[in-house]
Amino acid sequence: MSELSSNLRLAFLGTGSMNGAILRGILASGHDPDLITATIRSENRKAELQELGINVVVTGEEANANAQVAAAADVVFLGVKPVGITQLCAQIASSLKNSTVVVSVAAAITLESMAAKLPANQPLIRSMPNTPLQVGAGVVGLTPAEAVSEESLAQVVDLFSGSGDVHVIAEAQQDALAALSGSGPAYVFYLAEAMAKAGVQMGLDESVAIALARATVAGAGKMLADPQVDPAELRRKVTSPKGTTEQAIAAFDRAELPQIVAEGMAQAARRAAELSTELG
Repeated sequence: MSELSSNLRLAFLGTGSMNGAILRGILASGHDPDLITATIRSENRKAELQELGINVVVTGEEANANAQVAAAADVVFLGVKPVGITQLCAQIASSLKNSTVVVSVAAAITLESMAAKLPANQPLIRSMPNTPLQVGAGVVGLTPAEAVSEESLAQVVDLFSGSGDVHVIAEAQQDALAALSGSGPAYVFYLAEAMAKAGVQMGLDESVAIALARATVAGAGKMLADPQVDPAELRRKVTSPKGTTEQAIAAFDRAELPQIVAEGMAQAARRAAELSTELG
C-alpha cells in the first residue's frame, strides 16, 4: 500500500466473510488498524475482530452505529447481504461527507440502485472481490460511478492492490467477472475435490488423495501467478506427446469439459443478472 491511501479512515459496515477478507487484506498490506472501524450485528465476533487492533461497534447495542461510523470515514465498505444494501445506503445517507467514497461489496446490486438511496453525486464504487483476498491472492473488479474522481478511484485501487489483482471494468462486465473470478475459487475447489475422489477410486487412501489434490492445485496456482505466463502454454509444457497427461486431456475434451465450464459460467452470470433485477 502506498501513501496514496495509507492515511484514509476506513469503515466496514457489516463484517461477514467478504468484507472480512477485504479488511484482513488491507491490514496485511500495512494499513494502520487505528484508522479502521468495523460494525457487527452482535457480540459474537467482537473479540475476534478487536484482536486485529481495529475499532469495533456492535449495531445491536447502538441503533445509529452504522451512520455514526460512516460519518467519520473517508471510505465506507458496505458488506451486508445484497438484500440489505439499498436499505443501508438510505440509513447512512444523511451522515456521509460529500467526499466520502462508498464501496459496495455486494454482488448484483447496481450503481443506479444504490445511488437512488444516497445523496446526489456521492462518490460510489461497485466492487466484485473474491475470497482469496484474505491470503493476498485475490481478484477484484471495480466499477466507479461518474462522481468518483480519478484520485478517489486510485485510492480505492490502492487499498485493494496489496491483497490481489485489481481491474477497473464497465458495469456491463460485472456479471461476467462475477462468474469468472467471483465464483471461480469454488470451481477450483470443486476440481480438487473431484481429483481427490478419483484418486480414492484408484486405490489411494483418502487422506493421501486429498493431500495430493490440495498440493497439486496450490502448486499449479503458484505457477499461474506469474503474469507473464499463458495458461495454455503451461498446459502444453506438461502434455508430452503420447504421454499420460495427453490421454487425460483427450478424455476431458471428449467429455467437452471446456463447454461444460463455459455453460456453468454462463449460468452464474445469468443468475447474477437475475439477482440485479430481483434486488434492484
